[in-house]
Amino acid sequence: MQAVGLLLATWLLWATPVHGGGVRKAVWAGKFYPRDPVRLRQVIRDFVRQAGCRPASGSRKRLRALVMPHAGYTYCGRTAARGACLLGEGAFDKVILLGPDHRVGFRGAAVSEAAAFETPLGLVPLAPEAAGLCKFKPFRRVPETDRCEHSLEVILPWLQFRLGHFNLIPVVLGACDPRQIASVLAPLVDRHTLVVASSDLSHYLPYDEAVDRDRGTLEALVKGDAGLLGEPNRACGHLALEVLMSLAGKFGWQAGILDYSNSGDTAGDRSAVVGYGAVAFWGERPMEKNQKSDFELTEQQGQVLVKLARRSLLERFGRHAELEDLEPQLADPAFDQRCGTFVTLTIGGNLRGCIGSLEGYEPLKEGVRRNAVNAAFHDPRFAPLSAHELDQVRIEVSVLSKPRPLEYTGPEDLLRKLRPGLDGVIISKGPASATFLPQVWQQLPEPKSFLSHLCMKAGLPADQWRKGDLQVQVYQVQYFEEPD
Repeated sequence: MQAVGLLLATWLLWATPVHGGGVRKAVWAGKFYPRDPVRLRQVIRDFVRQAGCRPASGSRKRLRALVMPHAGYTYCGRTAARGACLLGEGAFDKVILLGPDHRVGFRGAAVSEAAAFETPLGLVPLAPEAAGLCKFKPFRRVPETDRCEHSLEVILPWLQFRLGHFNLIPVVLGACDPRQIASVLAPLVDRHTLVVASSDLSHYLPYDEAVDRDRGTLEALVKGDAGLLGEPNRACGHLALEVLMSLAGKFGWQAGILDYSNSGDTAGDRSAVVGYGAVAFWGERPMEKNQKSDFELTEQQGQVLVKLARRSLLERFGRHAELEDLEPQLADPAFDQRCGTFVTLTIGGNLRGCIGSLEGYEPLKEGVRRNAVNAAFHDPRFAPLSAHELDQVRIEVSVLSKPRPLEYTGPEDLLRKLRPGLDGVIISKGPASATFLPQVWQQLPEPKSFLSHLCMKAGLPADQWRKGDLQVQVYQVQYFEEPD
């Protein structure tokens, strides 16, 4: 098997040359994933639908980075989809993609000299910053990595399918100091940048042993224990993971495990399996230099609003002994801002009430108080909340940006301009109107289905959006939820 791999790698070195400024061709299309673009889109779409896009721990913060596996889609597709489905079109302008060297053997970090990477879904242009990396040690050109490395290529179709257009900074890691790599990359991580580390986990262990070892690896990654990752047979992309951990430490990101599987779960043979993990890193976006911030709450301020909503319900049920004194915190001028708010109640993951206002007619703290009570007692879809349900309820507070009109020329243009996962959407036609918060994309990730359900919520035919006569507005949301 090693001889065959060597022959394949040698053939690839000669068969797919990449010239400076040219296109890095899709070497592994038809092997790790389908070559046909229609089939490839369908495969990814099916995996994303199966993944379900469930909200992840920490999702009230902003997504900053992902760990995704790089095996063949038949083996790791379910787990890769759990990371990819957190992305929405246009959510990031730039992706720093880190992956391990499997075949060449070199020291340092390789940056492609190509102008773009190609997959069956089209071209991904390299970001202008990519070329400048080679000014810093240990970044360098290693053309052979373009000709045979798969760890970056197999991630790209997932990103293309979910993000749409973005610029790429591809980095293949040989033997290096992860902290040195992170220090060079950190200035490139702005509010529009996603970092993706490509890595599989243990290789060819018996199923039960692999599960135990891989769980330990993922827990170490979440806790920031870089020392454990360097142990033999933990992760083939351990250097990429360590670079990501170093960046997470610099920016204060927090990690959460999205999914774990291995080839024994997907391919059947459990005698010797390969492990796959998906991990998300969440945190505040770094502010760009000289950028003026729009009104935006910190996580701490958001948690004050969640406590305020809980306090409002406790008051209604007469549980005064449990009331927390929030008045010193509510004196913060941020809570006097006027903006739209929604309060959502769930029990066991099921909706139990949701009421809000799209415009800021009153101070933020007053809107949260009022909407918490209305969600509990005046949502017409539900009976009033009972006393015994209060301790089961989980509260989420959404703070809305000012809605703005979305101009579009027809149904296809509307689909292109919506940003799944980012935009809350308001539609109206005459007296009929309705809105979905951005969180609804988690249940309805396909724009056509999203719009059809929104039309039905407004009391309109499901296909009304296809007629091009709806008024459409979009807004964005910061949302905060009670800790587990």
